[in-house]
Amino acid sequence: MNRDKFVFAQLLSFLDRNKFNYIVRKYEGDKYVKHFTCWNQLLALMFGQLSNRESLRDLIVALDAHHSKCYHLGMGKNVSKSSLARANQDRDCRIFEEFSYFLVNEAREKRATDIFKLDGNVYAFDSTTIDLCLSVFWWAKFRKKKGGIKVHSYLRMCFRI
Repeated sequence: MNRDKFVFAQLLSFLDRNKFNYIVRKYEGDKYVKHFTCWNQLLALMFGQLSNRESLRDLIVALDAHHSKCYHLGMGKNVSKSSLARANQDRDCRIFEEFSYFLVNEAREKRATDIFKLDGNVYAFDSTTIDLCLSVFWWAKFRKKKGGIKVHSYLRMCFRI
């Protein structure tokens, strides 16, 4: 049994909830809202983006599949398609726009000061396809009239600071 936090919940710990609440109060985003708050909407949309969902229906199906984990993901109770669609339609988009600008600015500041403070090993992986002529490299059949090979490269850098 897993006793640690879910990865999604760990990602949420990097978000500044106080700043988000300040922006929501500024634009009155949670005015007259009982259950599905701006924070819940943000989490649902983040989950959809990170899990590569293509539509609201696809997102709701994925959230329903994780219904028992929604509380542990930080979303509270499960969300319906109609409430998410209504929230996307009615809520002021400047809430999420301002918060995203805040996050981008925060990331830029951290990158400028802590870019070389890396402890331990850093790994880089790359995978690329090299096109080859089938008349010369008959063994590298990639498609009917195209040849190619896939090259995987791995780079390990050690930092001791």
